[in-house]
Amino acid sequence: MATASDGTPRQLEEPGPHVARTILVAATAALGGFLFGYDTAVINGAVKAVGEQFHANPFLLGLAVAIALIGAALGAWNAGALADRLGRIQVMLIAAALFLVSAFGSGFAVSIYDLAFWRLVGGAGVGAASVIAPAYIAEISPAALRGRLGSLQQMAIVVGIFVSLLVDWALVAASGSATAPLWFGLETWRWMFLSLAVPALAYGTLSLTIPESPRFLVARHELARAAAVLRRFVGGDVDAKIAEIGHTLAGRAERPSMSVLRKPGGGLLPIVWVGILLSVFQQFTGINVIFYYSSVLWQAVGFTERDALTTSVITSVTNILTTLIAIALVDRVGRKPLLLVGAAGQAVCLLTMAIVFGTAPVVGGVPHLGGAAPVALVAANLYVVFFGCSWGPVVWVMLGEMFNNKIRALALAVAAAAQWVANFVISTTFPPLAQAGLGLAYGVYTLFALLAVIFVVRFVRETKGMELEEMA
Repeated sequence: MATASDGTPRQLEEPGPHVARTILVAATAALGGFLFGYDTAVINGAVKAVGEQFHANPFLLGLAVAIALIGAALGAWNAGALADRLGRIQVMLIAAALFLVSAFGSGFAVSIYDLAFWRLVGGAGVGAASVIAPAYIAEISPAALRGRLGSLQQMAIVVGIFVSLLVDWALVAASGSATAPLWFGLETWRWMFLSLAVPALAYGTLSLTIPESPRFLVARHELARAAAVLRRFVGGDVDAKIAEIGHTLAGRAERPSMSVLRKPGGGLLPIVWVGILLSVFQQFTGINVIFYYSSVLWQAVGFTERDALTTSVITSVTNILTTLIAIALVDRVGRKPLLLVGAAGQAVCLLTMAIVFGTAPVVGGVPHLGGAAPVALVAANLYVVFFGCSWGPVVWVMLGEMFNNKIRALALAVAAAAQWVANFVISTTFPPLAQAGLGLAYGVYTLFALLAVIFVVRFVRETKGMELEEMA
């Protein structure tokens, strides 16, 4: 294909954007979300087998599960600075490499300690992907489509969770157990981790086919390339848009530091706090307890290993379908109404689960739900419905768009890091909370869902239809 003098493919000179083309580019960036979901959920089917294989005590096993979240926090924290220095595409490639290394390291782990290390590496890839995908998608999308395209991040996450659980289920079905040997004498749980290599390679390869963010290009003074990308994917008066982007970047350092997130009198900018708290509340209602521990949880109340994995797969399908609802509504209804309805609905479902588990008789340390088991199962899936059509996708949409051009990558990095820290707190505190009583655990999550309603009413600003250059 012929290229322009600046190396840009000549096809970028075509007038007017094409929605299908923009969707494909956004979907490619969202593959990082697929790996994010796949990597964080693959442990679901492997955790019990890993504990048995390495004779790990509950603390070490919990650490191997949760340490990926520490890696994600570290990866997210550093991704913003790297994205501003190297570009959005380079960070995608780094994330893909981390996923690939983690897949092989985890699959061939010889102890619980090196498994934890490779999970930490994969977590860093997850964190980087969680920052770069929403930032890139927001920066490449027209305002009228930004909510729907931003929701592709969450769609990719839940599809990644679904595929991961489906792969776990299929591997267990093929071998009979996660601890049983499968191909080449390797235990089934090892193949669960090794399977991550396939999407990691796809993500890295496809990232090389998409253009750099026009906002990053303007910041680097590569105006011709920025104009070509805007013309092809965003449309409108490209020269005016470049001037507007340039104006919002005026005074920005070549390599901005975290100091840009502080207000003159000290402390973080209010908008950064809003992003942090959106991230924290997304996690503190306990969503990842469902995805990390659902298999173990349902086994604890009487399901077989295979039936528990089947239930987890059904839950992940529910999450996919509800994300489609969010994609349909986010640019019509708006971000704030979806967050309010979602938080209220989650509170009702969590309260139901708290009551069911809290009142169930405990025999041998296991709650016996009896006839209330279907109620708990329905409440858990309705909880996923409310999360999937609101806080799951909408938080990622808002984190990608709510910050101005000067601080977007760095502010998103801080908010995403906070999200991973919150995820770590929830994941590591659930086992002791569950031991004290599942009714208590779900009661705590109910309280946070109610606090989320108050937070959205008081502090969250609607961003539907706004240009990125209008963000404060």
